[in-house]
Amino acid sequence: MQVLSQTKHLLKKEILLEWRSKYAFNGVLLYIVSTVFVCYIAFNLSAGFTHSQGYPVVWNVLFWIIMLFAAVNAMSKSFLQESKSRLLYYYSIASPQAIILSKIIYNILLMSLLSVLALLVYMLFFTNTLGDPFYYFLVVLLGSISFATVFTMISAIAAKAGNGGTLMAILSFPVIIPVILLLIRTSKVAMDGLERGSTYGNIGILCAINVIVVGASLILFPYLWQD
Repeated sequence: MQVLSQTKHLLKKEILLEWRSKYAFNGVLLYIVSTVFVCYIAFNLSAGFTHSQGYPVVWNVLFWIIMLFAAVNAMSKSFLQESKSRLLYYYSIASPQAIILSKIIYNILLMSLLSVLALLVYMLFFTNTLGDPFYYFLVVLLGSISFATVFTMISAIAAKAGNGGTLMAILSFPVIIPVILLLIRTSKVAMDGLERGSTYGNIGILCAINVIVVGASLILFPYLWQD
């Protein structure tokens, strides 16, 4: 119960700090909108690019590439922006489990909001080719949770080891590649409006990855925190 209470207060702190500065949210949202707009201009300038040439496939893959880099930009600041004095203060008042849980929950909320806004902006600029919009929306939310859980723990490791940006990219590569492939395959089925049952296995794997990452974070982060 103490961990849950500490997690609640730390999560409230994260939300209040972001609400006051809006640094991460505004920065990543600007990146998403500008990237989507540049892609829209590039597609319009590509002569002969039609729906029959694979537009839905490009639509889907490009969306997840944009969300992947947006997640890296947003999640990398989870621990890298914290000063040593603030981390020392956290160490004295809260358990490491509460700290990592609050970071994960906050990043899930942030990525979910950004993903929904990104999907709306994406559909505003590009032709809507979704055969099953509701299922695609659920896959986007699941992808947001997956990105948040993976990159939060990797951000903690990178921040402790130093050289955070480079190390985060190296450590996240083996974990995030299977996740992004599963998301692309599952969302492609939603885009084509095919039977949902064919992707339930992929959904189960993504949920299992999230559970494993969160469990590993709760077990390993206390040792990392004490260093």
